[in-house]
Amino acid sequence: MAEPVREVVILGGGTAGWMTAAALSKALERSGTTITLVESEEIGTVGVGEATIPTIHWFNGLVGIDEARFMADTGATWKLGIEFRGWQGEGSAYFHPFGTYGSPGDGATFPHRLARAWLAGEEAPIEVFSLTTQLARARRFAKPVGDPRSLLSTLGYAFHFDAARYAAHLRGLAEARGVVRREGKVVSVEQDEASGHVRALVLEGGAQVAGDLFVDCSGFRGLLIEQTMHAGYEDWPRWLPCDAAWAAPSAAEAQVTPYTQATAQEAGWRWRIPLQHRVGNGYVFSTRFQDVDDARALLVGAMESPPIADPRLIRFTPGRRNRAWVGNVVAIGLASGFLEPLESTSIHLIQSGIGKLLSLFPRADMNPLLAEQYNRLSAREIEEIRDFVILHYHRTHGRNEPLWQHCQTMPIPETLAYKIDQFRASGRIMLAPDELFRDASWFAVLSGQGVRARDYNPLLDVMSESDNRAQLQAVRDAIKETVLKLSSV
Repeated sequence: MAEPVREVVILGGGTAGWMTAAALSKALERSGTTITLVESEEIGTVGVGEATIPTIHWFNGLVGIDEARFMADTGATWKLGIEFRGWQGEGSAYFHPFGTYGSPGDGATFPHRLARAWLAGEEAPIEVFSLTTQLARARRFAKPVGDPRSLLSTLGYAFHFDAARYAAHLRGLAEARGVVRREGKVVSVEQDEASGHVRALVLEGGAQVAGDLFVDCSGFRGLLIEQTMHAGYEDWPRWLPCDAAWAAPSAAEAQVTPYTQATAQEAGWRWRIPLQHRVGNGYVFSTRFQDVDDARALLVGAMESPPIADPRLIRFTPGRRNRAWVGNVVAIGLASGFLEPLESTSIHLIQSGIGKLLSLFPRADMNPLLAEQYNRLSAREIEEIRDFVILHYHRTHGRNEPLWQHCQTMPIPETLAYKIDQFRASGRIMLAPDELFRDASWFAVLSGQGVRARDYNPLLDVMSESDNRAQLQAVRDAIKETVLKLSSV
């Protein structure tokens, strides 16, 4: 049996680096393994990933975060979902909630109940059947409960937070468990001649940081995974044409909005993310369809209050590494790939990469079968999320700008076309068991983007049409009553 990994080196700080350090230090704290994180204050981080999805609870629990302290330290606010404005033309809006639809335990069947009512001529709006959505609209909040009989069990929530503050919070946890931070810029990388594995990072001044396992959190540069290990990159501009973003903060709002807003614009979409101490604003756009300076002016002009710092330009290429694990290098975060933050998945993909690394943690010989499995799982996950994001662009109606015309007519991945066709024909949402976004999410976005099912599960026909309508009305009434009892944000 090969020797265990004794030295882990993480290249890069920021959200990805300190999330990795916090998780590995927790998992390895009694193993005798040392963890060193190398970062340079001269190298900035992207740091605009301020919105999360409910999987963040798994990671925060894993590393031992106290929720109240975390929220205070990071300026966090509650997030119940995402409102999409203007994606079906000016004035339109729909909501992607983090909870399920309908009554407790009915999440998978409810889309069929509502589809049946719609096909019978009912005009019931989807939002009134989601307790999470109704709380968000009323600016109220409650946490889900464990009792499966309670309507509160249908709730879900995540957070908005300051990514830089989150990294600092995690740094405190990691360093308390023995993680050593080394300040310095990497000037070269030493590799083993026989295996090609990385042996050490060489810093300015000549100091070396040796290790058995290297985690690349160097962001878009991919200093180890790409520049050293030549993993290759598969880009997706044919499906996701946006390649840049302007980001700027503004003053905090008086009453915090408990959801993210994503507003369609001329050549992309704007985000609005409310924190305790400020509001995060940004505009994701395609430089093919809009000039960079014009995009900046659009963002600033659309903000509800003036920027409190100069807007910052971020350029990117959506896609993924062909291999996120090569030899003894594992890429986490932006070093492994990038999807625009339309569905707030950036931090999820960091923690998912960490979770897979923990499950497949190697010995010092770096069994290639572990890397092969990691790469297969990572590719499948980001491609499934990619398809969900593409759905928003492709199924847009009521917008005639060149970007949107392009997106409406572009060929889409077969995997996405299959899901749309199945839902439209039968009401079924065809998902793999481990896909990130589940039935409620797909139902929310498919319906919000104007895709209606032409059929429903015929097993519902054991109930009469009038009984189905009565059950829907009972759910609607229960949600309305519950919202009135819950407190404001």
